[in-house]
Amino acid sequence: MKAVLTGNQAIARGFYEAGGRVAASYPGSPTVEIMETMKKYDEIYTEFSTNEKVALEVAIGGSLYGARSMASMKHVGINIAADPLMTFTQMPINGGFVLVTGDDPGMASSQNEQDNRIIGKFANMGIFYPGSSQEAKDFMKLALELSEEYKTPMMVDITSRVCHSRGIVELEDRIEIEPSGFTIDQEKYTMLPPNTFKAQYFMKDRIEALEEYAYDTPINILEEKEGTDILIIASGLMYYNLKELDLPISIYKLGMVYPISAKRMEELNERYKNIIVLEEMMPFIENELKLKGINCKGKQYFSFTGELHTEKIEEGLFKARIIDNRKYDKVEKPYTVSRPPMFCAGCPHRPVFDVLKKMRVKVIGDIGCYSMSVLPAFEASHVMISMGATLGVTKGMNKAMRNSGSDEPIVSVIGDGTFFHSGMPGFANLVHQADENDNMTFIVLDNRTTAMTGGQPNGSSGRYNDLDDMHISVKDLLNTMGIENVVEVDQFDYKKLKETIQKETKKKGISVIITTRPCALRYKIKEPYYYVDPNICIGCRSCVKTNCPPIRMKKYDGIDKLKSSIDPDACVGCSVCAQVCPVNAIKQWDR
Repeated sequence: MKAVLTGNQAIARGFYEAGGRVAASYPGSPTVEIMETMKKYDEIYTEFSTNEKVALEVAIGGSLYGARSMASMKHVGINIAADPLMTFTQMPINGGFVLVTGDDPGMASSQNEQDNRIIGKFANMGIFYPGSSQEAKDFMKLALELSEEYKTPMMVDITSRVCHSRGIVELEDRIEIEPSGFTIDQEKYTMLPPNTFKAQYFMKDRIEALEEYAYDTPINILEEKEGTDILIIASGLMYYNLKELDLPISIYKLGMVYPISAKRMEELNERYKNIIVLEEMMPFIENELKLKGINCKGKQYFSFTGELHTEKIEEGLFKARIIDNRKYDKVEKPYTVSRPPMFCAGCPHRPVFDVLKKMRVKVIGDIGCYSMSVLPAFEASHVMISMGATLGVTKGMNKAMRNSGSDEPIVSVIGDGTFFHSGMPGFANLVHQADENDNMTFIVLDNRTTAMTGGQPNGSSGRYNDLDDMHISVKDLLNTMGIENVVEVDQFDYKKLKETIQKETKKKGISVIITTRPCALRYKIKEPYYYVDPNICIGCRSCVKTNCPPIRMKKYDGIDKLKSSIDPDACVGCSVCAQVCPVNAIKQWDR
């Protein structure tokens, strides 16, 4: 049987067919769909964990018991999971273990473009690099088999375009593999000296064995053309983009990008005068080959950042004088009106950033839907680095300001999902060496979901609905940590919200404001819509400046001046526009 699957869906299917038992993740684009798909397979325990570190540890526990297990996360998630990862990869695994990481060439939904092939090598893992949905499924199954055969955790590194693109996949039946159970063996599973000294040699021997496997593995494919002394080495989607050019040159397609067989490459080096490496992001394969003494070139012809589509590949090969003519003209981007991402209609974050923008206060932001506060029309967050960073950054900036004699307030914003992901240690650290002259206000946007990645649950979701089983109170948790000044406010009460933020930013010490409105999109919230009376509206655009999608200026019949209007099909009745209108021209429809 065949089906059309995305790369993410194919990853999940491969794990299912291979007898997978335990799968954990933290939601982050481009890999969210893997775990969402996995939920439909009753034979697999699945969860979105509190963060990537916990997800990895859950999967490690499954593997230690002998169950085939996997953890999935976006590329920067591995930074959070690196501590257990770097130790776990020293151990001989029991049940097959695969770490799936979603790299993001071009940063379509990420704050950086790190290449996790480098981290995979650093962690001494074998790395598979699929370029299609069929390969994504097949590589998952093979990775689990090799994981058990070589007693090693494996990495499947998939890029965002492969994650989201669709292809025909051959479906197969699931094989059942019973977990072998956990046998106590401290030498294997307690990573303390002197056990770790032995483990280093085991890790080295394991990679060398994998390199022998790489020599003739069926997923590394050599496509030779007669009469050419040119060899292009490609992997993943780059192979398929290259094939569109239909060039009379040989191609070595690497399905396994680490380790690479030195023996195989030495043989190819003798047969080919000109070896070009084609890869996105870092020159990972190129550097590996050069370390093995292979004379090759690559990144000098291709961009070190962004995606490499067929026309860019052709341009690079033209620069390298591999081809004499180009089929694809460089297309200039047409001029279009810029439309930045914006908060959804009824988003509870909007009034918060409307107030902060008008206050002209310094705001340290974080990662979540509220990251869009950086963009027009708000531009109300001024620092944004990584999940949970706002706490430490705010404290450090506050201490520097006080040390310099500045009494200026500083505001930090963090979502509830990020609070549970990596914000709690930062909040605990606030009480360390706290000073009465500090002036820090922290706003926790508690919308009861991990909204930016599709509405997955977090630690407080169960306080709003019966479907989620975590009911943690952010306020109670902060009080337990020793942060006493914690107030809750309904941010759709615009006047109360404004008064609360202004009051708390004037206080000395640590203030925390928790906004309590849930995500309108996740919980399908819709109240009677609002409309504008054009005869009262003065065209001041106060409502437009809240940046709500249903609101725009338009020409009314018989009225010369542009007046505000609200699209009733898009309005969810949050009322913020009516509250900021200075002349009460915006009213709620009386149903």
